Amino acid sequence: MSLLKLLLNLLWLIFCGIWMALAYTLAALICFVLIVTIPFGIASLRIAGFVLWPFGRTTVERPGAGAPSFIGNVIWVIFAGWWLALGHLITSIPLFLSIVGIPFGWANLKLIPISLMPLGREVVAADQDFGGR
Repeated sequence: MSLLKLLLNLLWLIFCGIWMALAYTLAALICFVLIVTIPFGIASLRIAGFVLWPFGRTTVERPGAGAPSFIGNVIWVIFAGWWLALGHLITSIPLFLSIVGIPFGWANLKLIPISLMPLGREVVAADQDFGGR
């Protein structure tokens, strides 16, 4: 990992990563309590790890994720996804207002799609060869 990615990740962690990761962890705990929604909890924890340390990583569609992932994402958006997306949006506003935080504000906005539709995606290194995916 380059020094720049390390620096960006450390600053991200301090200013907004830890708070958003806590929100995803809370969503995961609620999903684990409801038993039937354990797959949503697992997806939420996966995103929490991504939100803690996003620079140098990205998400890609998982091969073979089809209709069940789509249906799960619709359910996720209704019950948890829009809250988390709203959290990213609200967190990005003060970051944009502080000139230094503009890159982190953009990073927050880029996390909104994964917060809305986490199922059928996986987190990978940004420089990884995706084999045509």
